[in-house]
Amino acid sequence: MNYLTATKNKKYLMYISQNYSYAILRPLQAEIFAQGGEVKWFLEGDEVDPKFLKPTEHRLESVKSIKDWEPDAVFIPGNTIPSFIPGKKVAVFHGFNSGKLNRKGKEDHFNIRGCFDLYCTQGPNTTLRFQELAKKHGFFQVSETGWPTLDPLFNDHASNPYLSKDSRPTVLICSTFSKRLSLAPKLYEQIKHFSESGKWRLLVQFHPKMAQEWVDKYKALSNDNLTFVETDNVIPLLQSADVMLCDTSSILLMFLVQRKPVVTFCNKAPEKHLLDITDKNNVEAAIDYALTYPKELVDNIEAFCQELHPYTDGKSSQRVLCATNELLHSDEKLKAKPLNLLRQFKMRKRLNYWSW
Repeated sequence: MNYLTATKNKKYLMYISQNYSYAILRPLQAEIFAQGGEVKWFLEGDEVDPKFLKPTEHRLESVKSIKDWEPDAVFIPGNTIPSFIPGKKVAVFHGFNSGKLNRKGKEDHFNIRGCFDLYCTQGPNTTLRFQELAKKHGFFQVSETGWPTLDPLFNDHASNPYLSKDSRPTVLICSTFSKRLSLAPKLYEQIKHFSESGKWRLLVQFHPKMAQEWVDKYKALSNDNLTFVETDNVIPLLQSADVMLCDTSSILLMFLVQRKPVVTFCNKAPEKHLLDITDKNNVEAAIDYALTYPKELVDNIEAFCQELHPYTDGKSSQRVLCATNELLHSDEKLKAKPLNLLRQFKMRKRLNYWSW
């Protein structure tokens, strides 16, 4: 059976709670539309802004409206979804595994919360672990598909507003919001100097939770050499840069899959695919070196990406859709998911939904 064409006339719900989830799921939405399926969106909580919905995107306003619509499958880039939402629940992840530990000291990326029927993994370094967990728990399936978010990274350059005819190298500066880990306060004077020297074209983009103090300070640096960008879609920025300067933010992994170098400042887990520095006086030299694309570094990046996300064909959305449709047509009997009564109660309270 061609599971891609099985999309026709099926209903797919995009269940999101953060603004960055729009960009994560839109490539998948485009593929569903191309195959004749139907898509609607549900926005949970007050951290996701409905103004980012496009005129062609249809929002369901309540749990009741979701139940009335009866989606076949639900795509979730978050960690949880209520069991009372109809349809097969498909985890597509909100980022790569950055090694963050939860309160129990375990990698949060692999925390099985009993919410999903299918995990669509990004590459071998997460697939094997999830397959082991699927065998242990028995209530979900795993399919390695690549990450739909990255499809435009390899497909769509024509409409990129940040591509420039500027002959200077472009450096993308990104930072996490954590005071302890963020490069924003630590490298402010260096980046200010770069913005004044004009040696490189600088693009600056911070995590949405970055302290407003530092957002304002970096916005004030804006000139012909430095552009501060606030966006819900970082893909065009990633495409536009030759090198990234970052700290521990997982966005650096999205940049690396283009096989482009990343200079990190005090990265918490420096490895040979990164150029990590701990002395702020060495930032400029490190960026200069990265811009030469040294062979050993490029080879290390390639080896890392083969484990992280080997797909550069821009067809991860197709693979996610095929895996989802295969699940919908599967006769395989999975175990019942755990009840998680406390979590479900909290979700009902959060959504103010008490019907059965």
